[in-house]
Amino acid sequence: MADNAPMIVELDRKRMQAMATKDIAMLETVLADDLIYTHSSARVDTKRSLIDAMVSGATVYTGVDPSDVTAQDLGEAVVLTGLAQIRVTSNGTPNAFVVRFTDVYARRDGRWQMVTWQSTRLPT
Repeated sequence: MADNAPMIVELDRKRMQAMATKDIAMLETVLADDLIYTHSSARVDTKRSLIDAMVSGATVYTGVDPSDVTAQDLGEAVVLTGLAQIRVTSNGTPNAFVVRFTDVYARRDGRWQMVTWQSTRLPT
């Protein structure tokens, strides 16, 4: 079995960069239609609601920078854990914080897509 871990770590870094640069085309491709995205605030988004909030300007990511990322390759899925420094403006209020995250990618129809994100804000 090929080690998919390094490729998925890089794909997720590009996904985070796409959020900060508002690269909606990339996000449409890499986010699964059945995505469950749980923010550090406990708010849950779908692929559609996450992208729609970015397009409308309700949520503006200005930086999403991962660190200490580790990957578990399970064959048809890769689980990532790590830290991310997030800079975001939500409904006009800027915020910056660090989260610990778990992120899951699954191989579907020959391509990798993010199916789950769960994050916990670290104390400041």
